[in-house]
Amino acid sequence: MTLPVRATYRVQLQPAFTFDDAAGIVGYLAELGVSHLYCSPYLQAAPGSTHGYDVVDHHRLNAELGGDEGYRRMAAALREHGMAQVLDIVPNHMATAGRHNAWWWDVLENGPASQYAAYFDIDWDPPERKLIAQVLVPILGGHYGRVLEAGEIRLARDGGSFTIHYFENELPVSPRSIDDLVARAADRVGSDELASVATALGRLPHALLTDRRSVLERHRDKEVLRARLAQLAGDDPAIADALDAEVDAVNRDPDSLDALLERQNYRLAYWRVAGRELDYRRFFDINTLVALRMEDPVVFDDTHELLLDLVARGDVEGLRIDHVDGLRDPQGYLDRLRAAAGDDAIVVVEKILEGDERLPEAWPVQGTSGYDFLVEVNTLLVDPGGEDDLTAVYARFAGETAAFAELALRAKQEIMRGGLAADVERLTQLFALVAERHRRYRDFTRSELRDALRETIAGFDVYRTYVRPGDPPREVDVHIVERATAAGAERRPDLDPDLFHFLRDVLLLRSDGDIEAELAIRFQQTSAPVMAKGVEDTAFYRYNRMVALNEVGGDPGRVGMTAAEWHERRAGDTGAVSLLATSTHDTKRSEDVRARLAVLAELPGAWEEAVWRWAHHNDRHRSIDATAGVSLPDRNAEYLLYQTLVGAWPLTADRAVAYMEKAAKEAKVHTSWIDPVPAYDDALRSFVGAVVTDEEFVADLEAFLAENGIVEAGRRNSLAQVALKLTCPGLPDIYQGCELWDLSLVDPDNRRPVDFDARRNLLREVRDATLEDVLTRMDEGAPKLWLVHRLLRLRAERPELFAPDAGYERLAVDGSASERVVAFCRAGRLVVAVTRFPLSWPKMGSTSVALPQGSWVSALTGRRVGGDRLDVAAFVPGLPVEVLVAEP
Repeated sequence: MTLPVRATYRVQLQPAFTFDDAAGIVGYLAELGVSHLYCSPYLQAAPGSTHGYDVVDHHRLNAELGGDEGYRRMAAALREHGMAQVLDIVPNHMATAGRHNAWWWDVLENGPASQYAAYFDIDWDPPERKLIAQVLVPILGGHYGRVLEAGEIRLARDGGSFTIHYFENELPVSPRSIDDLVARAADRVGSDELASVATALGRLPHALLTDRRSVLERHRDKEVLRARLAQLAGDDPAIADALDAEVDAVNRDPDSLDALLERQNYRLAYWRVAGRELDYRRFFDINTLVALRMEDPVVFDDTHELLLDLVARGDVEGLRIDHVDGLRDPQGYLDRLRAAAGDDAIVVVEKILEGDERLPEAWPVQGTSGYDFLVEVNTLLVDPGGEDDLTAVYARFAGETAAFAELALRAKQEIMRGGLAADVERLTQLFALVAERHRRYRDFTRSELRDALRETIAGFDVYRTYVRPGDPPREVDVHIVERATAAGAERRPDLDPDLFHFLRDVLLLRSDGDIEAELAIRFQQTSAPVMAKGVEDTAFYRYNRMVALNEVGGDPGRVGMTAAEWHERRAGDTGAVSLLATSTHDTKRSEDVRARLAVLAELPGAWEEAVWRWAHHNDRHRSIDATAGVSLPDRNAEYLLYQTLVGAWPLTADRAVAYMEKAAKEAKVHTSWIDPVPAYDDALRSFVGAVVTDEEFVADLEAFLAENGIVEAGRRNSLAQVALKLTCPGLPDIYQGCELWDLSLVDPDNRRPVDFDARRNLLREVRDATLEDVLTRMDEGAPKLWLVHRLLRLRAERPELFAPDAGYERLAVDGSASERVVAFCRAGRLVVAVTRFPLSWPKMGSTSVALPQGSWVSALTGRRVGGDRLDVAAFVPGLPVEVLVAEP
């Protein structure tokens, strides 16, 4: 890497925040001390995209962000300030997006004969025989026949091209399929030339002919015929009128339109059909994001040409690989990317590590995008001593007694029977083919095979394994598969245990055969989205004991960690250059919301009293479901609301309602995105809106926050997070706006506009101010901004203290509050000490940190620290952090 990374600063580019807007904050970021602008995906995305993950063209920079010209201005601004970029890229999928995605449009028009048919992960020969050589397009609001007969599907002509329209959806018509229509128009107008075009259209090679000669002939001739048809219609109004008359006739006759649609290379269907019968792989359960076959070198080269050019220019020095677990062969992809990008490029992967999981050692990457650090620092700040009380409060108020692991298992099973059923069916078909090849297993029914697959996937405690044909499986993958299959067999004693043994051997490639290998690979691509949808997007919204812990990669079933566990993790990161994130575009709550909520673990008694008091007061805002005779919303949702208000207050009613609506639909208990329940949705909106605008309740909420010092304590936690992020081994990452207090909730709340002018002005006012003066501006967020700037300046002045080889050494802490202090040394010349559990600050007593030999000066205040111990009680009040640098 050509430019040392002091810190990355993540921005979410969108039409409301373009390349020029990003260029406009580069000077401020340079003043702050950031070295790399970390951009969300900015290749051409679907129109109006606010996130960039729905790429439609890999060869263009997003026009809505400013295109080439805007990009050049941003890149120039970065160069002027000695900065570079880290770019988030999306190799797993593209957005369908009608004709905006020329590759997908070509697939719909030409089916298996498309030049891009091999680019997408489509099953052209699925178990559903009706879908052979057709792509399922599940966009209809009702059953196909009813929608067709209602006249909602229409044929249209534009020059020599024909398209199908369903409300805002537009699809191509296969040129071969319009031969009869054109022939009828020729008869109507008596045109031999038009009749000749009709004959030629019918003679185009069929979409099932996928040999190179046929594909080239089809694509060449269809364009010639399309142009000729357009010319004839343009030159002769009678021909144009005849063609349009035939289009009108088709639209008036459902049978004729149905016959035309049956000849297409796609099959229009009710949107609910996708969950069961979709024949292409998606990003999770989003039908409009179709998976790419990135394992194909041609696809890799075509999708990475522009990206790699940006790296070669020196504009982009780092790449963040989105959803690496969705790829068929992550190892192969990363090897190819490393070879193309060069050894100096920073490559980090969006990989969710569960528990003690580590990245595969063979991956040629620097590390992860930082969720693992986020989870660990988040867990560190929660007092484990409050676990039993929090569990009891949750059970008494919400009536929830199931363990998180039980809820997660149940949620994964539901997802496999619902939104991801089509993916499981694809695996079941492969498993059936495999079983048929082995006489000991061929008599197992599809139902038994499906159940064994579901139970095994549900039993995975990580997102996926990384077994590769031709390589012996890693020992860790063997253990994962063995645990999952054994757990599945234990849960389902009605299934033959030998079936699970067989599946285990197939998944570990102990059973030879191409189909066996295909099942093992597809299984790995399925277990990851099941974990994501079942745990992240379902169980995390159902289990509300302590929602500060409900973050990607986290375990809400575990409250807190010991200082020793924290040190063990960090010492294991020696040499790592993973991103160190505390907030991201994917977090359920911002770092400051979680930091404040962590305080509740220190006062479960006061918390329970408040919750019951609020519930009693707010009973007046509840609704009664006349049908079921129950009070709405449920207590679990109410418990989530109170935590949300404590964590994010002050919070407007609109934001609170939007968050709670999303949370309820993601939980999928009383309502969902797919099956909304209006009575519940209305009751929830009404309740949340009424609670947040109830003056008496608000006064009580604010009194609770003030009397228990929760806001102040949360800010101390936030400052501790900042210090750890900017000093631990790795590359610090700041999410947009989070250099000040930021009380954002899940997206799209965390993509709200950031007031950079306010941040720029505040930085200039406090950058050289004394800490005492900065602390007087606590409500403005000045201490956080000041601490970020001060530590980034230290990273710039003394980069050797933060280099990957600077190591991490735990320092001994003595005294009655030793477990509340985390202290470590790097490079023998940097000492960092932070306190946790801020409500315990008065109880620190004589706690102190053992210092390495040397003479030390505070990088924060400039004070010299003599002797061999750092007295924690001597920390500046309000700042739970001390950072010392050894004097020469």
